[in-house]
Amino acid sequence: MTDVTDAPAPAWTPSAAQHLERVLWVKHWTDRLFSFAITRPESFRFRSGEFVMIGLPPAPGETKPILRAYSIASPSFAEELEFLSIKVQDGPLTSRLQHIQEGDAVLLGKKPTGTLVLDAVRPGKRLFLFGTGTGLAPFLSVARDPDAYSNFEQVIVGHGVREVNELAYRDLFTKDIFEDPLVGEEAQKQLVYYPTVTREPFERQGRFTDLIASGKLFADLGLDQTKFDPEHDRIMLCGSMDFIKDMAALIETHGLVEGSNAEPGDYVLERAFVG
Repeated sequence: MTDVTDAPAPAWTPSAAQHLERVLWVKHWTDRLFSFAITRPESFRFRSGEFVMIGLPPAPGETKPILRAYSIASPSFAEELEFLSIKVQDGPLTSRLQHIQEGDAVLLGKKPTGTLVLDAVRPGKRLFLFGTGTGLAPFLSVARDPDAYSNFEQVIVGHGVREVNELAYRDLFTKDIFEDPLVGEEAQKQLVYYPTVTREPFERQGRFTDLIASGKLFADLGLDQTKFDPEHDRIMLCGSMDFIKDMAALIETHGLVEGSNAEPGDYVLERAFVG
């Protein structure tokens, strides 16, 4: 791999609120999804599950960079910062971001934040991490954090997508994580991967709301219950606005209470992406 520190610095200078980092690698999953990693400043600290502002230096003729909130997909102790993104051909940022290559400059905000963190949920028995599309990103972080396995007996990662090829990181949750030197042994015993597809034939089909309402999700997991249990179940949600709102409404009918950094609860969602 090329030493990205040797790449020439752009003429534009970032603000005091931003780091200027370099792309380490890029992986294109589909024509709509890609992942990338950037260098991590020594001073950058975050909790697994948080998000941060990401952007690119201004293009020729532009004066200010465009930045967007991105969940950090790598765990808090990782040496690099990993992200999962959609590709929007006419998007102000992703129309350019999808073309980044190793060594390119990327702007990184200095203040990570967010509610999809272990501190925001009360102690429990099972931790459900439900993400749709790129909403999987924060749970890539949480599910690779040893604290998730110390705090809960079982960690269930639910990933909902439209098409089978959008199940990014499927190999991670079915194979690679079990060889992780930090959480591999725990993951073998405690991690459950629960993918579902809505628009193509797959071993499991349907939206999470339907799978939960029908009780199929609990039956699939071998749980002797038809609803979430406020005493034992804790939930994190990330995805589209409609998904978040529908899931939150359903979860609350089961008696679970929303939490926050200030007051931990039974479930949390990321309002920064909901609007």
